[in-house]
Amino acid sequence: MATCSCCCGEDELTKQLDKIIDPYRGQPGGLIQVLTKAQELIGYLPKWALIRIAKALGLSLQDVYGVVTFYAFFSLIPRGRHKISVCAGTACYVKGTKMVTKTIREVLGIKPGQTTPDSRFTLEIVRCIGACGLAPAMIIDGKDVHGRLEPEQIPQILEQYA
Repeated sequence: MATCSCCCGEDELTKQLDKIIDPYRGQPGGLIQVLTKAQELIGYLPKWALIRIAKALGLSLQDVYGVVTFYAFFSLIPRGRHKISVCAGTACYVKGTKMVTKTIREVLGIKPGQTTPDSRFTLEIVRCIGACGLAPAMIIDGKDVHGRLEPEQIPQILEQYA
């Protein structure tokens, strides 16, 4: 088992996870709800939590893993405090997503799918963020849209989240 980033011990984290699981115990249909709440608690879905969830809901670990890997909003690796989603949809791609992504990679020193060593940022490439008129665009933390991006703007934008 692991400990969470909020300084509580693994025993406390396990107790909190069990409280999330309890209303759904023996009910495989509650998997998505339990996984969502578990990820909110822990920050990602470590193997020990998936095993505990599978046993409690009466599912195989493979079934749970299949759901976690199917949905993009679940993560098996720790994520940073700020999630950067760079749009790679057609409009953004044509308008310069490649250079924006390259600059973010250089500034943060990570590749898409990775988290910075200080756990501040996680970088991901997504198919569309629904901001085609602002291409190229990215969204940070699922709410802050930054559009009409130029590579030179990236350091200043990221500084806002330091």
